[in-house]
Order: sequence, then C-alpha cells, then structure tokens
Amino acid sequence: MNYLILNDLSQPEAPAQWRGFSDQVMGGLSQELVTLETIVGVRALRLRGAVRLDHGGGFVQIALPLAHTDQPLDGSSYSGIRLLVWGNGEQYRLHLRTSACYRPQQFYWTPFVAPAAWQQVDLPFSAFQPKGFDQPLNSYQLTRIGIVAYGRPFEADVAVAQVGLYLG
Repeated sequence: MNYLILNDLSQPEAPAQWRGFSDQVMGGLSQELVTLETIVGVRALRLRGAVRLDHGGGFVQIALPLAHTDQPLDGSSYSGIRLLVWGNGEQYRLHLRTSACYRPQQFYWTPFVAPAAWQQVDLPFSAFQPKGFDQPLNSYQLTRIGIVAYGRPFEADVAVAQVGLYLG
C-alpha cells in the first residue's frame, strides 16, 4: 500500500477528531479559532489565530490523536506524513508525539509552508527533529500529530483536508 489515510476531512461523513489549543494552557496570550468549513471547494479543518509571544507564549495548534484503544499507530512501514493543506503562505510546523514523549514539551517537529492553494505536502520521518529530549523518532509508536503555528508573532491561517502516511 503506497498511502494510508489517517483522517480525511474532505469527505462529508468524516468526523473532526482534531482538538485545538494554544499557549494559554501555560499562561500565554495566543488565541486560536478552529472551524470545519469548505475552502475553495474542499471541506477541511481550519486553524486561525493570533500567535503572540507575551507571557512565555508563542503557539496555536490543532492536534489529532493517532493512538486507538491505547495502542500507538505503527507507521514504520511508511516513509513519512502526507498532508493536503491550504494556508496563507506562512511557515508552520508538523509535530509528532510518540509513546516515548512523556512530558508535554517533548515532541518531534519539522517545518512546512502552507501555500495559498490546496497542495499535497510530504514530510519524511527523517526530517523530524526531537524537542525536549534526545531520542530519535520511532515511527512505530505514533500517538498524536499536530499542525502548529509557532515561535513568532503572526496571524495563523492554515487548513488541513487530509492526513496520511506515504511510501516513497
């Protein structure tokens, strides 16, 4: 199998299992707005918000749990994450958490640009860097994926219609 769809919001019956949150969980002032809407003819989950650095903040995020029945998702047969995204041309981050991530500040990340037209973006597992610890990414233990506007003051506007794992 060349591609495994994990979440396809472009389909009308697909549930929006994503959760939005911001740096307010740690005292920051960034604000997020998460909506399910149709953008340029494609149904998607849209994250908008003001990323602010005040009070130690600096992010807004949408996250999708990948672990089902308390078992991590085994992505080891695949090369990386594939997104169908749209945005405002800004750089965002894709965060992955695994069962090795015990603390909230531990995750793996790689940047991507969300263009102003729907585009498929492939992010190889080899591009992900650990944050908050030194363990290499184990793609056989995936527990959560997040799309994050991070680290600088700006207006976030990014949408995701599909998330999957790809071979290649």
